[in-house]
Amino acid sequence: MESDKVKCAHCGKVNRVPAAADGTPRCGNCHEPLPWIAAARDEDFAEIAEHPSVPVLVDLWATWCGPCRMVSPALEQLARERAGRIKLVKVDVDAAPLTSERFTVRAVPTLLVMDRGEVLARQAGAAPVHQLRAWLDRALSENAGKEATS
Repeated sequence: MESDKVKCAHCGKVNRVPAAADGTPRCGNCHEPLPWIAAARDEDFAEIAEHPSVPVLVDLWATWCGPCRMVSPALEQLARERAGRIKLVKVDVDAAPLTSERFTVRAVPTLLVMDRGEVLARQAGAAPVHQLRAWLDRALSENAGKEATS
């Protein structure tokens, strides 16, 4: 499992961010939250996407898919905006056929919001960042309401 290098938006220091870890990534210099973006395959999906302490936005995509390439920057923007509060996990469906089958992916991109392995929301197709932000916020707030009543 790899670590990605992420430049802190607050102080500019470059940090290594592991694909899977306890807690959430923070800058080693200023301790501000860092965006958490990781790639997953069949063999490491569970470790990367089902055990984080924050909700996970899963992007099931394909390299040949134009809409997937268009929506990717919007998803990365959401991960930056919500640093410390969500994790973005990108899964190439051609390289992860078992994960694709598990979530019955029939169109790409397919987006999932997950919390501790449970799918909270699902959306197929690309959308502008403002629509994705509203969809993500709705999924997270609906789940927060359920947790508060249980």
